[in-house]
Amino acid sequence: MTYFAEYAWVDGAVARDVRLEITDGRFTAVTPGAATGGARLPGLVLPGLANAHSHAFHRALRGRTHGDRGSFWTWREQMYAVAGRLDPDSYFTLARAVYGEMALAGITCVGEFHYLHHGPDGTPYADPNAMGQALIEAAREAGIRITLLDAVYLTSSVDGNPLEGVQRRFGDGDYDGWAERVDALRASPGAKIGAALHSVRAVPAHVLGRVAGRAPLHLHLSEQRAENEQCRAAHGCSPTELLDKMGVWQPETTAVHATHLSPTDRDILGGQHVCLCPTTERDLADGIGPARALADAGARLSLGSDSHAVIDLFEEARGVELDERLATEKRGHFTAGELLTAATATGHASLGWDDAGSIAVGNRADLVAVSLGSVRTAGVDPAGAVFAATAADVTHVVADGRLIVDDGRHTAFDVPAALREALR
Repeated sequence: MTYFAEYAWVDGAVARDVRLEITDGRFTAVTPGAATGGARLPGLVLPGLANAHSHAFHRALRGRTHGDRGSFWTWREQMYAVAGRLDPDSYFTLARAVYGEMALAGITCVGEFHYLHHGPDGTPYADPNAMGQALIEAAREAGIRITLLDAVYLTSSVDGNPLEGVQRRFGDGDYDGWAERVDALRASPGAKIGAALHSVRAVPAHVLGRVAGRAPLHLHLSEQRAENEQCRAAHGCSPTELLDKMGVWQPETTAVHATHLSPTDRDILGGQHVCLCPTTERDLADGIGPARALADAGARLSLGSDSHAVIDLFEEARGVELDERLATEKRGHFTAGELLTAATATGHASLGWDDAGSIAVGNRADLVAVSLGSVRTAGVDPAGAVFAATAADVTHVVADGRLIVDDGRHTAFDVPAALREALR
């Protein structure tokens, strides 16, 4: 298959008149300055976007949690109510629709941070991985790749209180129970199996190091100040320092949120993957993380839509820059190229897909066409489209060489109808 783009993001900049040749789902030639040829992709063509942090079932909460002032912790109770009523069939229906929404937004790969494992009272299903398999199948039908980040979740607090209520769905009893279940999961061409430490609240200190050798490995880190305070009370150090002592920080470990960090924490995270989720962090009033300081320390930034207050990686990317402006009262912290890299190459790398996220020969053929003629993007320099475009401007998406979005519509199913069905 051959595509032609008037503008395409190649080698960190906008190139003109780019011919893109694809064989068996990979780029075999990328030729800027080419004569017109092949199927035309309109607007600005980007690499596929990577959503490095997702909880698919949280999509059911969109627009439903704002009736009272509340906090992260009151929001969590509403989230638990949703978690309590899903089963493998209804979770598949919801996740398929959510991943379809991601495809329409230009996302070709998702990191699903998965902890909704068992039946409502904690009893495993006949297939103990039925919920995880539902997510893998949902991503396949939506046409996107998935890294299933299966989470260890054993306690309800830093000091080791047992799981109760709906939390019992999340736990496997102990590390060995979790490992036995996860080791039964199998990767496939479009699905990788990773691991997750839910948080220092949910994983006892003596277990942290046992999970450290798995890759990719993601974890929630210092999303809330209360987590830091509880960790210091129990262990005499911050969560980042505790994880460092336990050997968790490895090349393929990703810290998610990393909002409330000390200077020592930032130094430890230099060189690590850090996934920021600005739309969720502001929706839950979590705070503004030190994105520029982390990047300057050497952290490799990626982006996630987390609770899916919106699913829009352009909004997440802008949020990184705009939150820094609010925090510092200064502009110009990140270039468009840095933000696009966070949304593409480093996001894929954090999920174990090192052969995706850039338009280059040998890479997976993921392409996202973004309109330059909408009311948001008309007249905008293509190089600055990341500061103007939204998910609504995505017109075409190619994932592993297959067209999954054509003229703004998913090629496999009606995504708005699927969302209405899943959320009724």
